[in-house]
Amino acid sequence: MSGHSKWSTIKRKKGAADAKRGKIFTKLIREIATAARLAGGDLDSNPRLRLVVDKAKAANMPKDNIQRAIQKGVGGGEGEAYEEMVYEGYGPGGTAILIETLSDNKNRTVSDVRHALTKNGGNLGSTGCVAYLFEKQGLILFSAEGIDSESLMEAAIDAGAEDVVESEDTLEVVTSAPDFPAVKEALEAAEFVPVEASISMIPSTTVALAGAEAERMLRLSDSLEDLDDVQNFYANFDISEEEMAKFV
Repeated sequence: MSGHSKWSTIKRKKGAADAKRGKIFTKLIREIATAARLAGGDLDSNPRLRLVVDKAKAANMPKDNIQRAIQKGVGGGEGEAYEEMVYEGYGPGGTAILIETLSDNKNRTVSDVRHALTKNGGNLGSTGCVAYLFEKQGLILFSAEGIDSESLMEAAIDAGAEDVVESEDTLEVVTSAPDFPAVKEALEAAEFVPVEASISMIPSTTVALAGAEAERMLRLSDSLEDLDDVQNFYANFDISEEEMAKFV
């Protein structure tokens, strides 16, 4: 868990520095429209839609944009449906990578993903080659600043969380995927406001990277994030704080 918690922090810091808001909004609009198309536009009866709308609000997406995306999904229509695909592969140092995509052109997407991997010291693998190394779990991330960690831990466990991982500047509540909505709602009712909350694929083991391999992995991460079709990706690498100081 320590490796993933650190990566969550890295991504948040890099995201703030990069300020790629337009690209983030494009991905969120796709995800909102797809969730609404699959299970309707009611947040109360569509947990997936509620989660992505919360994510959009956290990214400061305007309310009108969110509503238009929901209506686009509910309304359907030709050219508006995206297909969900998951790709598996390997990154620098033998790291395992899962890549979740939403695309209207599968050939374009697989070509772009393959290019990003091979350009940065990785390669695309076959279905099932690394999926067994990941488990779907809920993650609710809090800033450690100004928060009573003991009270948060107690509230999280009482609400049904599996674990709370504490690091220097964050507290990460870990839940099972089914329990995620209830735990998040209970913590918010107790006035603990998360900085990020999502259903994620958590690696069972991590690979320590340093030097050139760490640099290639971070370049690969940036390349994947830059692809419009890539919604999320998960990798089982760990980079020490000392090593990260060279790149962030």
